[in-house]
Amino acid sequence: MAETIDDITIEYTEEGILTTKQLDKVVLTRGAWTTIMFRYQTWDKRKQVYGPEAYSIRRYQKKDGNFMPRSKFNVSNAEQAKKIIEILNQWIKPETTPAPDKK
Repeated sequence: MAETIDDITIEYTEEGILTTKQLDKVVLTRGAWTTIMFRYQTWDKRKQVYGPEAYSIRRYQKKDGNFMPRSKFNVSNAEQAKKIIEILNQWIKPETTPAPDKK
């Protein structure tokens, strides 16, 4: 649990090993319901190295002075992230400004 948005992290240590290493964090929305996107890597026990970058979008609710995790969506690799970006770019067309009326 975290008291402030700045305190929220997805880093996780197990048996002295940083198993989830946070590489970056961007706050998408602030408030009682906060949305944060993370870039991270997870530790591969078998290979003894961190795996490829992955991404997560997580929602937190502030309750009783602490931010509690409520939901998450993990993007498992860069290829999946590229597909999501491509689809969003198709769905979200740039707004066009109508030409001013000539008088």
